[in-house]
Amino acid sequence: MSRKVRLLLCDDHLLFRAGMKAVLQEQPDLDVVGEAGDGQAALEEVARLQPEVVLMDIEMPRLNGFDATRRITQAHKDVKILILTMYAEEQLVARCLEAGASGYVLKDVPVSQLVYAIEAVARGERYLSPRAVDTVLDENGQRLQRGRTKYDLLTDREREVLKLLADGLSVKEVATRLDRSTKTVEVHKYNLMRKLGVHDRAELVKYAIAHRLVQLPVFDDLVEPRGASKSVSEKA
Repeated sequence: MSRKVRLLLCDDHLLFRAGMKAVLQEQPDLDVVGEAGDGQAALEEVARLQPEVVLMDIEMPRLNGFDATRRITQAHKDVKILILTMYAEEQLVARCLEAGASGYVLKDVPVSQLVYAIEAVARGERYLSPRAVDTVLDENGQRLQRGRTKYDLLTDREREVLKLLADGLSVKEVATRLDRSTKTVEVHKYNLMRKLGVHDRAELVKYAIAHRLVQLPVFDDLVEPRGASKSVSEKA
């Protein structure tokens, strides 16, 4: 390409971002202008840095890749989103494309393929990894139709509340985080649970996990170190 593509990296794993930045900065036609550790930060950095392409993960805290992609593409028509993830499930690929993503690449591709994908979407083209293509196109190369899901019926605010509740925050903590009243959050909670057809927090969390809206905990972090003694409260 005649000039460098301005690129923003969005992934919640710091080491992965550092590795990607080191690799992509070596490419003569790419310029990594910034990084973001979650979808909300990506929105802010896009507004501040005006990149041409955002390399976007799906599973992230605060705001997931689906909703971040939709908001960015709605607010910044010239910014292209290239999803970079380890998942190739049909519903994930379809949801990303419907949110406005220009491409979908798996994290196991060679660097050369990733660079080609970035440059392709920067030119206004669409790029899908071969495994992703198989999930959303039929044998004639036509886009498979996907029906609307219950999640599609939620408002932006209801999706935020869903994400925070599934992350383990209380209604009061969600209200504080969103700078809204507890009563308002309770209304959002009631509406989103009604739309999703769930009846308690456990079902809500299961829904969020099944749809890649929250990350599963790292089990190693939950294992008590060998030889560690329990506190008085734990023994009681």
